[in-house]
Amino acid sequence: MTTTQPPSFPPPEPGRGPGAGPGTGDGTGDGHGPGGGHGHSHSHGPAAPVSQHLRKVIAAVLVPFAAAVVVGLALLWPGGAPAHERTGVGFDRQTEQATVTKVDELSCQDVNASGVPPTGDTSTAEGSSAQRQQAGTCKKATIRVDTGSDKGRTFTEIVQPDQSRQLSAGQEVVVAYEPSAPKDLQYSVADIDRGFPMALLAGIFALAVVVVGRLRGVMALVSLAISFLVLNFFILPAILQGSNPLLVAVIGASAIMLIALYLCHGLSARTSVAVLGTLVSLLIIGVLGSLFIGWAALSGDTDDNTGLIHGLYPSIDMSGLLLAGVIIGSLGVLDDVTVTQTSAVWELHEANPALGRRGLYRAGIRIGRDHIASVVNTLVLAYAGAALPLLLLFSIAQSGVGTVANSELVAEEIVRTLVGSIGLVASVPVTTALAALVVSADRPGPGPSGVGARPPATARGGRGRRRKH
Repeated sequence: MTTTQPPSFPPPEPGRGPGAGPGTGDGTGDGHGPGGGHGHSHSHGPAAPVSQHLRKVIAAVLVPFAAAVVVGLALLWPGGAPAHERTGVGFDRQTEQATVTKVDELSCQDVNASGVPPTGDTSTAEGSSAQRQQAGTCKKATIRVDTGSDKGRTFTEIVQPDQSRQLSAGQEVVVAYEPSAPKDLQYSVADIDRGFPMALLAGIFALAVVVVGRLRGVMALVSLAISFLVLNFFILPAILQGSNPLLVAVIGASAIMLIALYLCHGLSARTSVAVLGTLVSLLIIGVLGSLFIGWAALSGDTDDNTGLIHGLYPSIDMSGLLLAGVIIGSLGVLDDVTVTQTSAVWELHEANPALGRRGLYRAGIRIGRDHIASVVNTLVLAYAGAALPLLLLFSIAQSGVGTVANSELVAEEIVRTLVGSIGLVASVPVTTALAALVVSADRPGPGPSGVGARPPATARGGRGRRRKH
């Protein structure tokens, strides 16, 4: 008679491969069983929360800081920009919307749109331009005012042939109004109305952020809107009211940082560490910026716009305004670096809970070095791109590098770029060290078995290596 022999070992459980070691009830085992198998997997959900002890430590640092920011906002809140009489210069003039209704071509000589070369010398830029205008074809644009008390009124404007802004029929424009001028000279074209293309581009940007980022994208847009509100209703009016620009920038940037980071990344220990890293980096930028702006004797009054601001509000500290711009300009890139570094350390700890603070720091700093190279290059190119016309002007003048760098216009950008870059570079080791200290000092509460140890890493699909027979 033939009998059936039972198997020498129990059949594999669902979700566990042969040779898998013993694990927890949810399949999170990482053991080495008799079959020589090795089951290992990572949880891809949110990071495990830190202990109550660490939450108290982080709160003891951040709660007073957040309270100080709120108190600063309350004390320095301006309640609107101070009023002043319009100067009629630059952006400080009354404007209305208008439409070009008709454009006629005519000889520049007929309308006397330009004179002869000043000295008859066409080798100069002024003489050559005047000669081209004298011999060219001008345009006579008829423009209708669409808003304001003079709605429906029309006026004409001559457009010279070498003028960079040409007008065409049906084009929407912005016109400046000067009530003290003679009636036929009260209106003039100030700029092109770019409202629709700018609004369309903003809509495409918002759509792209929401489609890719989903809920995080929506939160990012909300935080961006709040940042603009803080900038327009607190930082700028407070500076115009005469408050210290550096103090206003620090409080405003701190408020933006707290709102943006916690709104986009949630109220967690991970986000709090990123906030601390950003705060320390902003402090470094503030100290270095204040030192080198003073040492290099940068006044902050280098162009027509800053000159107009200083003329309207002589009490504003222009060098402090420059430093405030450095701090606010660096904040956006700092957020990116600190959040990335904190997340990297947290994920490293989740992947290998046995890593101590030194191991976490070394692994995190290796990731940070790659980030440093790209971010610093991004910041330098962003500033260089903004100052490209100025650099081109110096290139045309064939000035030496030393002469160009020593001019206040360029020195201001150099200090702005280097101080911001130093703060970015410093944020990597600072944030990595803070994150490594927090996760390695964690004290998890007792688990279901009463043991205070962290649970082992989860099993990867329950599949292990089968021992060869």
